[in-house]
Amino acid sequence: MLYQIHRYPAELIDVVRLAGGQRVVIRPVLPQDEGLTAAFFGNLPAPARYDRFMTPMRHLPPDLIKRFTNIDYARHLALVAELFEDGHETVVAEARYVRSGDSSVAEFAVSVADQWQGQGLASRLLSTLLCRASTAGVQRMVGETLATNDKMLHLARKAGFTITHSPDAHGVMLLEKTVEPAAQGTPCNDASAVFAAA
Repeated sequence: MLYQIHRYPAELIDVVRLAGGQRVVIRPVLPQDEGLTAAFFGNLPAPARYDRFMTPMRHLPPDLIKRFTNIDYARHLALVAELFEDGHETVVAEARYVRSGDSSVAEFAVSVADQWQGQGLASRLLSTLLCRASTAGVQRMVGETLATNDKMLHLARKAGFTITHSPDAHGVMLLEKTVEPAAQGTPCNDASAVFAAA
């Protein structure tokens, strides 16, 4: 499979101050983030990993970590939120979308470390994904989550997603949102207005 790497979208880099006052850098993932990504998912509690992947997963397999960090920024966009403390980087949240064979549809996912939830990180990351998708020709953003994942369901409702029961899998909810087109070059590093308008 030919995989073209597009230009790194540096315009998505942003520094935000959270509700708790901490400064966090939001940026597109890089290939050298394999260790940070593995540590982020490895440090999530087992129920949070189950909510994200909808299957028990103690550690992410190396090939999945590679797929999560070696992306093309066009069909697959991933963002991380990281904190710098004592000279160390720590990823505290992660969000991505992947366009399907029909490039007008993208599937999204968001994860936030437990101790960083409730500070607006998930909303901010999803806002940026929606904004970027709107400039990239994505017409529908879709996702799946467990019916018991109240935080994800709340986030999706807040962002204007419709939520329905999956006809194929008991206990799974389908999330879908029409993405309004935006002009190429629309700034997405302060996407809170996009989310608020949803």
